[in-house]
Amino acid sequence: MDRLKSFLSLHKKACKTGFAILLVLIISLSGFLFYSRQKTGVWPWENGANSAKSSSTKSKSESLKNTTSQKSDDNKNKPGDCNTAKNGDSSTSKDKNGGGKMKNKTTKPGDLGTPYGNHGKLSVSGVDLVDQSGNKFQLKGVSTHGLQWYPQYVNQSAFQYLRDSWGANVVRLAMYTGEGGYCAGGDKSKLEATIDTGVQAATALGMYVIIDWHILSDSNPTQHQAESIDFFTRMSQKYAANGNVLYEICNEPNGGTSWSTIHDYAEAVVPAIRANAPDAIILVGTPTWSQDVDQVASNPVRGSNIMYTLHFYAGTHKDNIRNKLTTARAAGTPVFISEFSICDASGNGGIDYTSADAWKKLINETNVSYCGWSFANKNETSALIKPSCSSTDCFTDNDLSETGVWLKGLISGH
Repeated sequence: MDRLKSFLSLHKKACKTGFAILLVLIISLSGFLFYSRQKTGVWPWENGANSAKSSSTKSKSESLKNTTSQKSDDNKNKPGDCNTAKNGDSSTSKDKNGGGKMKNKTTKPGDLGTPYGNHGKLSVSGVDLVDQSGNKFQLKGVSTHGLQWYPQYVNQSAFQYLRDSWGANVVRLAMYTGEGGYCAGGDKSKLEATIDTGVQAATALGMYVIIDWHILSDSNPTQHQAESIDFFTRMSQKYAANGNVLYEICNEPNGGTSWSTIHDYAEAVVPAIRANAPDAIILVGTPTWSQDVDQVASNPVRGSNIMYTLHFYAGTHKDNIRNKLTTARAAGTPVFISEFSICDASGNGGIDYTSADAWKKLINETNVSYCGWSFANKNETSALIKPSCSSTDCFTDNDLSETGVWLKGLISGH
């Protein structure tokens, strides 16, 4: 009996020891399993079953990542966007108004998808501007203000904004000859460098560009005829290979300058351009600040690919000037509106929306090409940018003046 009690006592102790050992093993195993689960995200027995699932998930994750990256790249070049970029990215320009930075997408001038890539070198057929395929084509864009005052707006990012956000396909570079400009004590080298910046930017973006000999206070273009011939000889030599360049040889003859005088001036300047750019479009101003375009038909300038400019300010110039455009075209004169605005002729005053809409209707009916005045933040009604906007290369609609909003709508077709 004593032996039985001794055996049972020993067995009981052994069971307790075994149970303790088993408990220790269970606790250790549990600790290992939970540790493994925490480190790998799966239970150990799931590794094999989930290997294919893990691979599939990774593949989907990578695919999603690549898709997201592609969408991000596409959005960087989305038309009209001023996108945020990393500091130090040399391909961006800062919006000083806090609108982020706009990614430059440089293109070759022949790239399809750009205005020049799609339409090529232009020519004149009858009263119409036509593209390389012979289809009627309309240039629509903006004119800078005087390059001696507002050269900062001549840059590729600003032009890209106009192209992508507005739908503009042309920029006019207004180089004043008077008013402290090219022939009145201005820095000729600097002005020509600004023109080159504009031409190169427009060419890189596949846009058209007008080099404008902007006479104004020097009302008779013959005052600087020798300088004009020299200037256009060199410009046409320099840009002979640029099919996107147009030449405007006298902005706004005025002060009683007759069409006969303008005609003779043009007959002297046009050959200087033709020697280097035989097919380039040449724009010729007309009397009374380029309003009397109806006088051209009786004595047009000899040669082809020549158009004649009409300028208007909607608050001042109404049916009488609209009728001149209609009369000129009916007589066979190709007209180009190389400068206009929707305020009065001073470039200031209130906006005449009724007259502006009448001009809009006529422009759309005739498909006449045009450039709106002016791409600057000058404190006047005709400026397209608000005076409070300090950015020179990337803009939002809030940065536009009332005139800018209206012109953007005209160009974009909204």
